[in-house]
Amino acid sequence: MRPNVAEMWHEGKVGPKTRAIGLGCARKKSRSLETEKRGDHGYLRSSASKVSLRRFRPGIALISDGYTNGIIGAIITMLTRDFPQSEVGMQYYGRLLASIMLAATAISILLAGLRSSHPHRILVSTFFIAIFSTYASLWSECVWEDTAWLVGGLCSLLFMIGMGVGLGNMPVTVSVSEQTEKESIPENAQNRWSVLFTNTMINMGFVISVLVPLLLCCVIDENQLNMVCAISFILCSILSFLWCQTLEWDLSWEDVRIPVRLALKKYRKNLLGLSLAWFIYDFITFPLVIYSSVIMNTITGGSSSLIIVFGWTLFINLFILSGSVLGAFLVDGHGPKNLMIVGLLLQAIVGFGIGAMRDTVGNHIAAYAIAYGVFLGLGEFGPGNCITVLAVKTAPLAVRDLFYTLAAVSGKVGAFIGVWVFPQIIDAFGSPNTAEGITALFWIGGGLAAVCALVTFYLVTPIVHNSMKAEDKAFHQYLEENGFDMSLIGAPRNEA
Repeated sequence: MRPNVAEMWHEGKVGPKTRAIGLGCARKKSRSLETEKRGDHGYLRSSASKVSLRRFRPGIALISDGYTNGIIGAIITMLTRDFPQSEVGMQYYGRLLASIMLAATAISILLAGLRSSHPHRILVSTFFIAIFSTYASLWSECVWEDTAWLVGGLCSLLFMIGMGVGLGNMPVTVSVSEQTEKESIPENAQNRWSVLFTNTMINMGFVISVLVPLLLCCVIDENQLNMVCAISFILCSILSFLWCQTLEWDLSWEDVRIPVRLALKKYRKNLLGLSLAWFIYDFITFPLVIYSSVIMNTITGGSSSLIIVFGWTLFINLFILSGSVLGAFLVDGHGPKNLMIVGLLLQAIVGFGIGAMRDTVGNHIAAYAIAYGVFLGLGEFGPGNCITVLAVKTAPLAVRDLFYTLAAVSGKVGAFIGVWVFPQIIDAFGSPNTAEGITALFWIGGGLAAVCALVTFYLVTPIVHNSMKAEDKAFHQYLEENGFDMSLIGAPRNEA
């Protein structure tokens, strides 16, 4: 039988130290029981949080999305070294390789968004990426004397890989964002988890896409870059199995003819704003990310070791990942719309600053890499994180997939155009070998960031906590007022 410390204390049988320990244990036990009952910060809440994080697990698949897109920049850089006299780099073949996957991703996102999400799309996505990445690995391993044959084969395979990426992107992103408003998620952390398991995962994939060729170049001779390319594509195939995830979605609108006309009438302003903002943002950011290793290769004179080139590129990409993580922890406190505007304005200031100090920045590799990284990091801190959250959470369930699809495809179109236009901008202001040429991208990007901030301010709708639930309720009321038969809508049914 354990002694009663409280009774012994009253009877004077224990000393001051024992009294303090006994009373401390009693208080600790009391607080523990109280916390367990209340569920605020104790064991029960911790357990719920663990359950909630498992719901976000499908978002890990987006690492494959980022890696698959990011590795193209490294492949172009290595092909530039292997075929120095050909039009790779930022010339015709390089632009073709950088843009072909974007076109395929836009097409497949559009096709997937025209109908509600189904499980087989994730399996098809895995199949496409795994099989065609393996073929790309074998194709790049061969020794080619004709650049046209090598690039033509890679473009065909990259198109199929892009189709796979697009088929998985929309269902995973929307499903993960919808899980953030479940009961176990605190209201002040909903958008944080949405960002961390969508945009941050993509940025982690970009970091890995530079880290892998960097490590491979450390152990493989640079005269065997075809082997580095092949192994990089093999990892792309391995990461594709991250898409094999269980998704949950609400089927209450299944088999119901969605009133798209009424939805467009109510949400057209917000959809237009998100589509324009995404177009401008990806037009600025995606070319700078894809061409980062190509630009660093040019700045170093094309003669430095690829370890140095990829090292600087990794340094730049770490700013991107850091900006995304930092923004994730601020998005709930300031709101996605406000944080997006702040990020764009800061990006504009940095872009103009780089343009104003082009001689200082352009002639020093370290200063240029830091400026490059900060510019892209601010983009992920604001619009990169927030635009996905806004695209998903400002639309009601009935048209959520469709509206996200239209906004995301607008972004891919902007990225596609940017990949082709940015090299021409560099040439128009000098060349990749001049300070004017390599800094022109930033002050033009800064001006477009300011325009994007204005578009967001005037056209994009802000969101609050539990915004999807509130938006669904408002949309149902809107449909009733316009004569839509609400009895056609089934009860909320979540399926995996």
